[in-house]
Amino acid sequence: MSVSPASVSPAVGSVPTQADLLDFARRTAADAELIGSLPLDPEGRTWVRLKGPGGSEAWLIGWPPGTGTGWHDHADSVGAFLTASGVLKENSLAARLPTDGWKTLELSEGVDLERRLPAGEGRAFGRHHVHEVFNESRTKHAISVHAYYPPLPRIRRYSRSGQVLRLEQVERPEDWQ
Repeated sequence: MSVSPASVSPAVGSVPTQADLLDFARRTAADAELIGSLPLDPEGRTWVRLKGPGGSEAWLIGWPPGTGTGWHDHADSVGAFLTASGVLKENSLAARLPTDGWKTLELSEGVDLERRLPAGEGRAFGRHHVHEVFNESRTKHAISVHAYYPPLPRIRRYSRSGQVLRLEQVERPEDWQ
């Protein structure tokens, strides 16, 4: 399903910026009818693909209590996400990691960042941003809007044990379409 909320997009031919993507997420999250139309599952995340600004890829995602993404990045895409309802938590790394050619990295102390994003709050991020997002609630769903440009070429998934980050899998669009 592809949905296009009423919005102002970047000028024709221009590339959406992180600010454009966050603005899109904010305006989309304010569309109560769209947010209310997302089917919610009690156990697994649900999602609907949206038409993002300037050719970007966008998603409306439902998060049951206790669900999350695990550590990952969005490769060469910039992005933004905003919580439409509930509260999400983001853990991220305040360090630029090598983009390719590694399987295991030892992270320095002090690189961990934590954000709580209640309804109406979000953030934008640059290329190769490594993070995990999850709904810590034990009783309430959360819903969020995400946008990426260019459309996601791949997602790299990581495992983490203490300060060791290990590349586990590389997903391509055909894996999640």
